[in-house]
Amino acid sequence: MCGIVGAVAERNVVEILLEGLRRLEYRGYDSAGVALLNDQQELIRVRRTGKVQELADAIAQNPVRGSVGIAHTRWATHGGVTEANAHPHFSGERVAVVHNGIIENYQSLRATQREAGYTFSSDTDTESIAHQVDSMLNKGHSLLAAVQEAVKTFHGAYGTVVMDKQDPERVVVARSGSPLVIGLGIGENFIASDQLALLPVTRRFIFLEEGDVAEITRTTVSVFDKDGNAVQREVIESNIQHDAGDKAGYRHYMLKEIHEQPVVVRNTLQGRLTDTGLNTDIFGPNADEILAKVKHVQIIACGTSYHSGMVARYWLEQYANVSCNVEIASEFRYRKSFVHPNSLLVTISQSGETADTLAALRLAKEQGYMASLTICNVPGSSLVRESDLAFMTMAGAEIGVASTKAFTTQLTGLLMLTMALGQANGMSDATRDAAVKALHALPAKLEETLSLSNEIEGLAEEFADKHHALFLGRGDQYPIAMEGALKLKEISYIHAEAYASGELKHGPLALIDDEMPVIVVAPNNELLEKLKSNVEEVRARGGIMYVFADRDANFVSDDTMRVINVPHVDDMIAPVIYTLPLQLLSYYVAVIKGTDVDQPRNLAKSVTVE
Repeated sequence: MCGIVGAVAERNVVEILLEGLRRLEYRGYDSAGVALLNDQQELIRVRRTGKVQELADAIAQNPVRGSVGIAHTRWATHGGVTEANAHPHFSGERVAVVHNGIIENYQSLRATQREAGYTFSSDTDTESIAHQVDSMLNKGHSLLAAVQEAVKTFHGAYGTVVMDKQDPERVVVARSGSPLVIGLGIGENFIASDQLALLPVTRRFIFLEEGDVAEITRTTVSVFDKDGNAVQREVIESNIQHDAGDKAGYRHYMLKEIHEQPVVVRNTLQGRLTDTGLNTDIFGPNADEILAKVKHVQIIACGTSYHSGMVARYWLEQYANVSCNVEIASEFRYRKSFVHPNSLLVTISQSGETADTLAALRLAKEQGYMASLTICNVPGSSLVRESDLAFMTMAGAEIGVASTKAFTTQLTGLLMLTMALGQANGMSDATRDAAVKALHALPAKLEETLSLSNEIEGLAEEFADKHHALFLGRGDQYPIAMEGALKLKEISYIHAEAYASGELKHGPLALIDDEMPVIVVAPNNELLEKLKSNVEEVRARGGIMYVFADRDANFVSDDTMRVINVPHVDDMIAPVIYTLPLQLLSYYVAVIKGTDVDQPRNLAKSVTVE
């Protein structure tokens, strides 16, 4: 969601801050701003609604400079999209603050601060942080001590960076529930909410832990835990690659990332899948010992990652003989749940910082789960650091807000987890060999499926004037139908719903008419004949069908049904394969409708607030 960049240096840091914000644009935002301490030790602020380029243009017209600065891209939570609500926020002319997260008790803080004489120029919860720090400074505290005291009064989540005009040599940062990373330079240091923002200036990072407060100067970084004790955090050398500036000739990042899927799935398999099974250490130290004890799996995730977990439930119960529940993280947190004996908690997240999923992991640890494993795309993220085991997907940086390659690499990792648990629960040699063969074939099958791109682009023109769509699937294709509906909603703004095909007669048939396109995923599996009966139910009521069908499934196009033949694949990998046509359909429909494909309205890439 929101992005933070900060710097303490001798040189002018304006371009560092702006470039950092540009690299965080993919996360989603609606305004941007920067605050600097200039050579006269004046606190200067520039803010704009809209894109980072609007902010850069404003600075180009009226140049500012400073060696200490903070910058922010905001995704509105409290207060509308206005310049007054954009970060950084000030307290008087002394304190400047940027903040990711939500201060839940900001109303009570505001009331107290108003009584103390503070005034408010925004509708945000963040402004109360600035005033709270200022009130502590007025009691004689140093900036570090002022922030340490102020955070004790906050309820909620925050990743925040604070500057004090009267202490121009340093900034202080605090992290609770919202990620922050410190970048280490030579004679200069940096702060960001995501290491991608700092890759042009450093490859050495310190990831702050929950409750940490840190003081940063040009030459020093001092970290204190939630109890105020000085601590040493590991310095990590990052080899992460970031290609946000390169669409590789594609019109949008999303299209580029769709076409990268054969490569990133191959990368995710490489070194992990042998000719006869899995390498034993792909989930981390002691994984074999832990997985051998697992009798139940609880999957927690949000959005697209939740859909990958739903597919995994079918796999785990069918092939690994392990019971599995899947739950949306935000729901899991707020109900009393039963913990099965020898349960493995599996979290799934592209960013590793999804607020609800991270909170669910922490809650689960208190509830007595045997162990935790995360499937994640970002090394060093909170979920990776706080889980017992981790499987790192190799999707690379995903810039498009609507997830594509992160989803298919998650599915790849979950199928390998199914194999690992299956081997510990008596999976037959025949099933194991079939899984190995299917996974080895997966990248090539993905490439073959992408050859349907031109045909799907032509089909998309028939959706240009539609306002609703229905997606149908059976078995492990039902979550894929859900993912297809989500993609269409996210980037084309067409209302779409997904149903298990057998549920049609229980209500959704009432929606069918010639203005409601019905999209069906139809692999050639044991449920095919049942699915064909569901298709006939739609055709009998005047529905227009778009069927992505196995080329051997004997669907034939006619006036009421368009059939797109998909390569024949093993049942195990069919959910991964049938994802790609739905991604392409959503993409081309969005292009026709003229929406912002890579940064759809109201959405953010990494949801770091509840």
